[in-house]
Amino acid sequence: MPPTKELEKNHVTYMHTVSEAGRLLPSSSRWNAIALDFSLTPKSSASYESLPSQYPKSVDCNLVITDKKHFHIFIFVTVAIIFAIIAVALLVHFLPLKHNHQDSSINLKLAINQALTFYDAQKSGNYPKNSPVKYRGDSGLKDGNSEKTNLIGGYYDSGNNIKFTFTTAYTMTLLSWSAMEYQTKYADIDELDHVKDIIRWGTDYLLKAFIPPNGSNLTLYSQVGSTISTNNQQNDISCWQRPEDMSYARPVSVCDGSATDLAAEIVAALSASSMVFKEDKDYSGKLVQAAENIYEAVTNEDPKKQGTYTSVDACGNQARMLYNSSSYKDELAWGATWLFLATKETQYLANATEFFLSAKNDETNLDKKVFYWNNKLNAVAVLLAGIRYFQDPGFPYEDVLKLSSNSTHSLMCSYLFKKYMSRTPGGLIIPKPENGPLLQYAATASFLSKLYSDYIDHLKISGASCETDEFSIKMLRDFASSQVNYIVGQNPMKMSYLVGYGDKFPVHVHHRSASIPWDKRTYNCDDGKTWLNSKNPNPHVLLGAMVGGPDTNDNFIDQRSNQRFTEPTIASNAGLVAALVALQDLPNNSDGLKNSLWEWT
Repeated sequence: MPPTKELEKNHVTYMHTVSEAGRLLPSSSRWNAIALDFSLTPKSSASYESLPSQYPKSVDCNLVITDKKHFHIFIFVTVAIIFAIIAVALLVHFLPLKHNHQDSSINLKLAINQALTFYDAQKSGNYPKNSPVKYRGDSGLKDGNSEKTNLIGGYYDSGNNIKFTFTTAYTMTLLSWSAMEYQTKYADIDELDHVKDIIRWGTDYLLKAFIPPNGSNLTLYSQVGSTISTNNQQNDISCWQRPEDMSYARPVSVCDGSATDLAAEIVAALSASSMVFKEDKDYSGKLVQAAENIYEAVTNEDPKKQGTYTSVDACGNQARMLYNSSSYKDELAWGATWLFLATKETQYLANATEFFLSAKNDETNLDKKVFYWNNKLNAVAVLLAGIRYFQDPGFPYEDVLKLSSNSTHSLMCSYLFKKYMSRTPGGLIIPKPENGPLLQYAATASFLSKLYSDYIDHLKISGASCETDEFSIKMLRDFASSQVNYIVGQNPMKMSYLVGYGDKFPVHVHHRSASIPWDKRTYNCDDGKTWLNSKNPNPHVLLGAMVGGPDTNDNFIDQRSNQRFTEPTIASNAGLVAALVALQDLPNNSDGLKNSLWEWT
């Protein structure tokens, strides 16, 4: 007999039964519950108290149902709301986010173009007629003659007229890395051809900077130009002269296979750039073949002879005062890692993990948190972490690759938490205690932190941890932006350290070409002193050059003779270019970051 309306209004106690799996089960009553006397509660044959469950084990409540239709609507709406909340949470977690992480006042597209243009101003050799830099011309056309070889081309390292193979190779590697990780962004802002031209100018030179072993030792050319005067002769340091006007001797420093760090750095550059030019199969093949030849020669060298190029006078004495190399194991790991990525030959990955582990064991506290021309170990850790995440080679590499991930997490925490790394009052990181140029470290830290945030974002995870601390994608991106923002003007000096960007930037840059007029006159070394010591601004704006930057108290001296503050270098600018393009937003019509290194599509 169906219940009467009077019964429906009666006060009834309901309870849901619980299954042995610890889940609530619907009852067979018309209200999806059973009316029970508490003394008659069914007993389960198994105790569910020991089973973990997010549900309550029983529900004891007093319900008065006055309208069955309204009750069903209530249940339906409640369930719908719950499912909507779950759906939104899943979308937030799994869909790629459009991160507008950069201050809207920062014009990254302009900054990238300018930072790349700096390399046009540094070119040596037969100067391109279509260059955007109009105060430069042909120079260094006799480079290499003293060794009866052709070393025309390449880049002048900084404000002087010396060409260092070591820093050129590092620069080309870093620029190539950024071009592969952020090819979509370079293309969107019409700078992909520009950065490729810069890289190729450098790799063309690097192909001249060695003679492969042919029944004899490997020969490397580490430097053109001199830092040390003999008999008071003029050289690239003592003479303040445009490269187009050089008339003094430009000796060539020659090395053999014992220059392990130099050889491995060239291997890294040629390997990385071979992937940038993979569509040009002939050129790409030439680069990777040269890299393999050098790698074979340097790794077959007697381990007792392996070392740094600046430890041998004939090879690196001239470079020692400016670029003294402190280790070679990080370069071996760097070169082997890039060679593996270029060739997919697992023997190189085996070497890379072995070299990485050895270099980690020898790592000093001085360089532990930095990535720059003298230490690539932190960058190797990020690359090996990428190999672990996106190529998953597994055994027997997993232990070392896991170490690389943990090392990367520790590096990220050192960037984010002040207890690990000091900062200037204005927020610029101080990873090294020495009072040297700081911006080079901030730029590469910005690049690595933004890059790693993209890695974990691609993995669809929101963050990671290191020992006692945790970090999120947003924290990494905020940090990366903060360092770049500081560089381009958001600092206590209100000064953009990227020359030509913004309204206030250094005008007494320590740079020979930019400080001497381009007026079809030849200026000798004595003439140059006038320009070196002049209080007037440089006659040319060295567009896109990142100067050394402020001291640890955010103070900056815009003085041409004070190169610690005002001198740019090709190596430092490479870190800035990489950071800027990493922070550049994806095009609005893009469906995600296309990455040619890890083959994301």
